[in-house]
Amino acid sequence: MAVYNIEKYRKCMQKLIGVNRVLTGKPYDTALAVKCHNGTFVGTEKDGVRSYKGIPYAVPPVGTRRWKAPEPAVPDDGVYEARFFGKSCIQTEEASERASLYRQGEDCLTLNIWTCPGEKRSIPDEEDKSSAGRPSADTKERFSSERPSTDTKDSFSAGKPVMVFIHGGSYGWGGTADPLYDGHQFVSRQRNVVLVTINYRIGLFGFMDFSGVKGGEDYRESGNLGLLDQICALTWIRGNIHGFGGDPENVTLFGESAGASSVSLLPLIDSAKGLFKRVIAESGSIAFTYSRQEARALTDRLLEETGASCMEDLAAIDEDRIRSINEELNDHNIFPVRDGIILPEDLYEAYREGKGAGIDMLIGTNADETRYWIGEMGSWLMYWCLAPLLVRSIIHSFNKEDRTLAEAFLTLQKGSAAHRATEFFNELVFRVPSIAQASFHAENGGKTYMYYWTKRSAIPHFGACHAVELAYVFGNIEETIYTGKKADKELSDTVQDMWARFAASGNPGSEEYPWEEYEVGNRHKKRKTMLLGDEIRMVSDPQKENRVLIEPLLAYRYNGNYDQFGKIMKYLKHSAARTGLSLALAGSAMYGLHCLKRRY
Repeated sequence: MAVYNIEKYRKCMQKLIGVNRVLTGKPYDTALAVKCHNGTFVGTEKDGVRSYKGIPYAVPPVGTRRWKAPEPAVPDDGVYEARFFGKSCIQTEEASERASLYRQGEDCLTLNIWTCPGEKRSIPDEEDKSSAGRPSADTKERFSSERPSTDTKDSFSAGKPVMVFIHGGSYGWGGTADPLYDGHQFVSRQRNVVLVTINYRIGLFGFMDFSGVKGGEDYRESGNLGLLDQICALTWIRGNIHGFGGDPENVTLFGESAGASSVSLLPLIDSAKGLFKRVIAESGSIAFTYSRQEARALTDRLLEETGASCMEDLAAIDEDRIRSINEELNDHNIFPVRDGIILPEDLYEAYREGKGAGIDMLIGTNADETRYWIGEMGSWLMYWCLAPLLVRSIIHSFNKEDRTLAEAFLTLQKGSAAHRATEFFNELVFRVPSIAQASFHAENGGKTYMYYWTKRSAIPHFGACHAVELAYVFGNIEETIYTGKKADKELSDTVQDMWARFAASGNPGSEEYPWEEYEVGNRHKKRKTMLLGDEIRMVSDPQKENRVLIEPLLAYRYNGNYDQFGKIMKYLKHSAARTGLSLALAGSAMYGLHCLKRRY
């Protein structure tokens, strides 16, 4: 987008880059050391908040482990610095995804922890090393068998709620090194919370379905490796977070976009059971998935690009070649796969049957989600010019029966074609799928809360766009990439308090802001939703007319037609390029006439 300066962001990210050192046999600050099953990690402290970055939670998924389920990191008695973030997973550089401008590599399975010291206590004896971690390295020198020269005991109060953040990025971008996700400000305010952020495999490394490829019988889980990585990280957290003052029995997941989709999917995965109690889904839902048939299109393209005919060929491709192939396939959407092995084939039905009912859920979306992507048109002006074409493309992408509903929705919206088109995608892609997920969860007795974010960005035309709430949630309001320069500190404090209260007790409300549960059947409390913006208050069933018209279209959205919209947007981007050239020529001609008029 024009508002994103990639060179500026690249320079900022370069300042964060470093490599954690091996401290085994060397002096280190024992007050900042925490002994885990896979090593002792020495963090840093600033303003009373301690951070531990780049802690490995799995064996590096490289070589023969590529496209395989993660293996828990092995036991280790070494001592390691935990000062720098681990690598981001390999991805295309994108200015709006600053973690893509950080170090990249296949060896990316690390996590980061922020916590505040408290009452002094000893670290429990190691009992179960099945979830142990292994430091990330390519050489054996790092895995020292020498024990630390001094006893390491932490100084944290046990039993704090643990909040685990899963980043977004369309399952193809992102990472924990993004400054927006830095946990320092959050924990500075929420000192009774331990905050964790995790990296996981994305893109070609995390969500490729190889079930139909020769030799793919050993890669049956490959379509959901990113989700399995998240479960591996949660297993590590359960086994080690007590050392950082966290309560392994009180873990809340929260995520945005693809991260919100992830925290919506994890309650449906058997192997994740017992690893968390609550989820917060910001602008994402179970709708962001593929069937195996839909996923095969990308697999076929990968085979075509590489010339591979079997898994043995694919496994032999080196990292640099994979990196370049990832660039070639960058225009293809990548999602988790409803494979019937890791994920149920019908996710809505799974929620309808109450599979995740034991998990407390806080879920919501932003009022202007899709304005985030307007920059792909080149500018708001370009998008405004092309919007009538987009509206016609939307209508003609449906069958006759559904087209009537789409036309009714677009007619109902007031304003320009640009506004009507963005509202359509807001509802179909984000808000109504989240409502459906929340409704099924609530109907089966799952504790459910709903919000609707209305606080607008100060950046022109962004409105309450996708990801605008992140700076508020983390308290990083100086990170103006989405908010602009007028972020509301009071709103940020309020939202942080709500999220932390939900993590601690399962209820985000307070005496000042009572928050009623989301219910579908009770007509007196029907679809209660908290508005979060310039005003904070409860409302019932906001934009009901939109919801009623879009709900019947969910099957269309869910059954492999996300790519249809992707094709529409790709077509419009090409149209934008042609239109941009025409506008530039027209502008030059107008300026020439203006100069000619002034001259004569």
